[in-house]
Amino acid sequence: MSDVNRRFFLAGLPIAGLALGLGACSQTSSANRATLTNPIAYTPLSPMPSSASMYGPVQDRFPIDAVDTSDINPIYLRREVDYTGREAPGTIVIDPSAHFLYYVMPGGRAMRYGVGVGKEGFGWSGSATINSKQEWPDWYPPKEMIARRPDIKPQLTQLQSGIGMHGGPGNPLGARAMYLWQNGKDTLFRIHGTVEPNTIGSNVSSGCIRMINQDAIDLYNRVAIGTKVVVLGSGSRTS
Repeated sequence: MSDVNRRFFLAGLPIAGLALGLGACSQTSSANRATLTNPIAYTPLSPMPSSASMYGPVQDRFPIDAVDTSDINPIYLRREVDYTGREAPGTIVIDPSAHFLYYVMPGGRAMRYGVGVGKEGFGWSGSATINSKQEWPDWYPPKEMIARRPDIKPQLTQLQSGIGMHGGPGNPLGARAMYLWQNGKDTLFRIHGTVEPNTIGSNVSSGCIRMINQDAIDLYNRVAIGTKVVVLGSGSRTS
């Protein structure tokens, strides 16, 4: 596989939209193409806990507010669904076009989460692995982003690994982050939480896969380091 070519496209966003528009991720232009075809069957849906219980307040290292799910299309709320694909239990399958992430479970089932992706969709498809996981991760914006957006500098400070923002309630990466690597290299893409849950199901920010914080915590608790992540291409829509 050729090295991924990264480009950042966050221009002209107001500082008030920091959490919405500034992720730690990048757009890529080339990668292996996934070959999955129609791996997901959406019905029947199994009963799930109420939205109030799934998306209520969470007492974590930092408190997480309850989510107003009335601002989110119900299809993007966490549900267990049938899975008819060939990926083994424990695999994550992401369908960026449909704004869904699936965690494959035993018995032909999968947990489905709604996600948001970048303004231009998602820049690559194929397989990656979760190389690391972090709770309330620090955020390190690329130098190109800082140069283009000098207005974000007051939000940044010198951290252990460079200029960035400490993890916390206002951090664009939210409560959890899972870091995707490919061929031994950091893709700069992450699966992470967000403080803007109303953006789930849409294309905004810099291209990462973002989830409602409560969903990011749920997925984080299910996956291990080394988990396989399959990102479907535009020709592999699941519906």
